[in-house]
Formats: sequence, structure tokens, C-alpha cells
Amino acid sequence: MKQFRWYGWGSADRTYSFEERPRAWQFICSALNLNGDEKYPPCDFDHIELCASRVDLKALHALAHTETSKYIRVFHGYGKSYRDLIRLRRGEIFNPPDAVIYPDDEDQVQQIIRYCAANDYALIPFGGGSSVVGGVEPRDRRIVISLDLKRMSRVLEMDALAQVASIEPGIWGPELENYLNARGWTLGHFPQSFEFSTLGGWIATRSAGFASTKYGTIETMTLGLRMATPAGMIETQSAQENSVGPSLLQLLIGSEGALGVITRATMRIRALSKIANYRAMLFGTFADGVAAVRDIVQSDLAPATIQLLDEEDTRCFFAFRKQARGLQGLVETTESRMLSTLGKSIEQGALLILGFEGDAYTVKVTENHVLAICQDHGAFDLGARIAHAWFRDRFESPYLRDALMDHGVMMDTFETATTWGNLELGYQKLTHALSQAAQEVGARILVLTHLSQCRREGATLGVTFLAPITPHQEINHWEHIQRAAIECSIDHGGAIAPHSGVGYEYAFWLQQKLGALGYDTLLSLKKRLDPKNIMNPGKLFLPA
Repeated sequence: MKQFRWYGWGSADRTYSFEERPRAWQFICSALNLNGDEKYPPCDFDHIELCASRVDLKALHALAHTETSKYIRVFHGYGKSYRDLIRLRRGEIFNPPDAVIYPDDEDQVQQIIRYCAANDYALIPFGGGSSVVGGVEPRDRRIVISLDLKRMSRVLEMDALAQVASIEPGIWGPELENYLNARGWTLGHFPQSFEFSTLGGWIATRSAGFASTKYGTIETMTLGLRMATPAGMIETQSAQENSVGPSLLQLLIGSEGALGVITRATMRIRALSKIANYRAMLFGTFADGVAAVRDIVQSDLAPATIQLLDEEDTRCFFAFRKQARGLQGLVETTESRMLSTLGKSIEQGALLILGFEGDAYTVKVTENHVLAICQDHGAFDLGARIAHAWFRDRFESPYLRDALMDHGVMMDTFETATTWGNLELGYQKLTHALSQAAQEVGARILVLTHLSQCRREGATLGVTFLAPITPHQEINHWEHIQRAAIECSIDHGGAIAPHSGVGYEYAFWLQQKLGALGYDTLLSLKKRLDPKNIMNPGKLFLPA
């Protein structure tokens, strides 16, 4: 596990390089009025003190491999939210899990659940630990066991005719795609956390990915589950066999370990695309791009990827591009001059990234139709090169967040899903709410917005905000800005955090959204399956 960064994201030997992007830091300093000397380093790991583990290690070892080392307990104590990373950098790990246990199979999971129930221990399922909503943090004063599922990472069965596969929950994104791709298949699910998250985690949080326009979100890919609960095993059949009555499957998807532990999932897989083309289009305004995207999805065209950046995000994208040298640098210079002769600038407007996947004929037909719609809305075709650069760096954002925190800059993202009719007003109100909240705490703020997860009825706005970190107010200021975004989203008909889970950060707003009767209905299911409240207590449901 020490190959991973204990106070941040991903691999410890991988960083986000400002040296390769000479304009990036200058852009941030100008936007946030920084002098460039700000620092916010992590504490010395050796100085972190943890409370002693309270478990009977011998008894746990009899169930499955168990670890209680300091590094392992710290790594499993938090997820990757901004709040989590601040506390890690401070060395504040006040309630780490007492032990981390690694089951090899479903039988061991069941035994561990029975043991925890008998001893009144809290049990937290753990995949990649990439939760940004407090989904894996111990929130209970009982003895806490973190159930790390990484050893349950096998593809158990594949049915090529039905195009389905049965897979264990602990398999990581790249591992799963490598296995499927080698056999001519893909799941097609690529969330921001893809490199360091698991299938079980995606299902437990109702995840969505970059290619969801074509392949769907995780709940549409999931055809059946097996879940171990304190009350016993639950198994849902495939969609073809489960067409009568309410969907138990959809109650289990998104349950975040609060009902039980996913031990097996039957997933829809797709044939690996023979062609993948990427294209960038530049619109005069974000509103022009939104209108084009709406026409695309409502014309039943399904590019694999649709990512529309607003004007500020477009400026940031180009400022953060890696420095081009040699022939590539000459091409970029020529491209900029050509646009200039047309009265356009490559860094002004709204950038749309499109990805097309499939066989040669389908890709060509879809691409032609989509580009025609974009051009009808005044877009300029930038070709493939810029889009491929976006695709290459699409998983870099979490590393950028760590690098910015090193320099004393807060960075976080808020997502809200809304209808096309509400989108423009919601976008304006959300941007204003974030700016107002930052002003109230005396901070400069940079707000970057992109449109993704597009559907016939609406889309998701992803809002990334950056602001200086104020010592001793790191979390208070973040909470104030985050709360403003949440309340603004709800006030204007948006759905908060649609693809990141609920955890404990959004449990209050989930209750509001469902209403008293709806919330109590779900709570009754929790009490039936987990009567002692040992499964990930304090998440999804508010404390009693």
C-alpha cells in the first residue's frame, strides 16, 4: 500500500508538473491574486499518533488476513474529499479503523459480518478509498473494522452471447478494462477516479463516467448483484428475469455499504470499439455550446464523450496545456494564426470535447451528424489534436488538486444535475452563489464549469472552484462555499452530487430530497437488513 500517497491522490511517485505547463501557475496566481510563495505542506508522517487498536487480532486473523499497521490504518481512515485531505495534511486522524481485514471470497465476507454483528463492531466496506463524501471514514465510537475487498478481484464468468460478465467487487478500473479488452470487450465506465477505484465502489455510489453518453451510468450496466448483509444473503437476478414488481436491484445500487457488502455483480459488457475518434469544437459562448449539445442528445445521437467547458474553464484548459515543442509547437502557432485571421481566438469561447466510438460506419455517420449540428450553432472545428490532449490528461485533475494544495490553493468540485429548461439559470445562479460565498469569507475565487452526463431531459453541471487556503480556516471556508453551492442547487431544482454518493456529507440533503415518508421507507430497509447498525454507520442515513 505504500506505493500510494497517504495524504493525497494516487501513486506516490506521480505528480502534477507545473514545469511542463509554464503558463499554469501564472494563470492561477493572477486569478487568485497570489504572490506565488504560499505553501501548505503535509505533516511528517512519523509525527502522526494514532490511538491503539482495540481488536483481538488473533480472532480476526482466523477469519481472513488482517493488518493493523499505522500506514494501513491511516490510509483506510479517510477518503479523498477536500476535508479529508486537509485533516491528513494536519495529521488529524482521531478515529482510524482498529483493523483492516482482507477477505478472499464471499464466504469470508459472510463470516466477518457475523463476527462483527456478534461483537457489535462497525464494519466499513472499502474499495479504492476514493470517496469524496466521507463514505469510508469511521463515524462510530465502537470498534471499527475496515473491510478491504481488493483480494476479491476476479472475473468469475463471461457469457459472450448475452454480453454479460459476473465480476467480484474489488477489481480496480484498469485491471477490469485490461482483462475485458484482451478478450475484445469493455465495460465502458471511466469515472474521474477510474485509475484508483473499484467496480464495487462504482455500484455502491451510482457512479458515472466520461463515456456515459454512449455506455450509460453504472446503474444501467448493472444487471444483478449478490450482497451479504447481517440478515443474510440477497441475490437479484438479471434484468431479463426480474421484470415483475419493484426493483430490489435499484435499492441495492447506491447503498454505499450501509445495507451490506456487494460480493458479486453481473454487468453488461460491450464489444470493444474498433475506432475511437476525438474532436474539439469551439463555440462563441457557453450558451451556444449548451444549445448544440441539447440538439445532439435529443436527436438520439450518442457520442461516447461530451464535455463542454464554459469560457473560464476553456481559458484554464489552454493555460494548463503542456508546453509544445518542435513540430507540435509549430502546428499550434499556425493554428492560432489561422483562427486570428478569422477573427477568433483559440482561448476565447467555450470548448467542446467529443468522443466517437464504434465501427467505422457508425462513427463516421454519427460524427458527421454531430459536427453539422455544432456548425449550425456557430462552432469552429479545431480537429483532433486538442481533443486527444484532453483525453490523454483526463485523469490528471486529482493530482493537480494535490499540487495546488502544496502551494496553498483550495480546489474542489461540486456537481448538480438539472433539466435543460433550468440549466442556464442554474448555471448563472450557481456561479454567482460561489462568488458571493467566497466574498463573504474574504477570498478570491476562480469558478470553472463544464457540462457532461448529457441526457434527453437534461445534463450535469460540474463546477470546480479554486481559492486561497487560509490557515486555521481551511475547512470552515470550504464548508461555507460548498454549502452555498448545495443550497443554490436545491433552490433551483438541481440534484446534488448525482454521481459521487451521499456518505455523511450529503445525508441531510438526501433526507430533504426524499421527504419524510420516502426516507423512512429506506430506513426501514436498513433496519431489516442491519438491525444492529453495524454496516457503515453514519453514512447515507442520518444518525439516530
